[in-house]
Amino acid sequence: MAELVFFSGTMDCGKSTLALQMDHNHTARGRQGIIFTRHDRAGAATISSRLGLRADAVEVGDEFDFQAYVVHLLSAGGKVDYLICDEAQFFSAGQIDQLARIVDELGIDVFTFGITTDFRTKLFPGSQRLIELADRVEVLQVEALCWCGARATHNARTVGGVMVVEGAQVVVGDVAVNEDEIGYEVLCRRHHRRRLTAATARVAVLSPDVLPFEG
Repeated sequence: MAELVFFSGTMDCGKSTLALQMDHNHTARGRQGIIFTRHDRAGAATISSRLGLRADAVEVGDEFDFQAYVVHLLSAGGKVDYLICDEAQFFSAGQIDQLARIVDELGIDVFTFGITTDFRTKLFPGSQRLIELADRVEVLQVEALCWCGARATHNARTVGGVMVVEGAQVVVGDVAVNEDEIGYEVLCRRHHRRRLTAATARVAVLSPDVLPFEG
């Protein structure tokens, strides 16, 4: 039976790499699929991995209808065995419902990839709906690491290396940015709660607190 599967993890844990690998594996077995993405770091209509891999993809906008798109291809004589959906956290809840209907009504496998929570530790609407509807939720086993070496569990938004907790939910950025640019960093829960990024941790080491002294 066809499945709706959600592969989740923090930034920098290899989600896009796995998406591209899965597409390669299915294609090698003669299956035909479509890759979808939204707000990829490399630009529109592209799926890219930090390892340097990339492929063309269909860009998903606010009004995009997955079911209508797939039905149109099938009606024109096309073959669709599976869908690869990267950056699925940016899809709307309604679009996730469309993906579920594609699985149930058309018998097409749908593999989605995305992070679960934003920089404020709040669920993205697309991720929330996937958790509610997916046949399986798989947490990626390639662990991203916090600067302290512990397992990273949270995504932090930074400006010039300093963590921020206010702003729009969706701001496209990457984990490697120049000073004063908006970027992202993965942190363990302890350091996310303390808002302690790699940059601010270095500053703390270089500027040790002076012990109180009474003469």
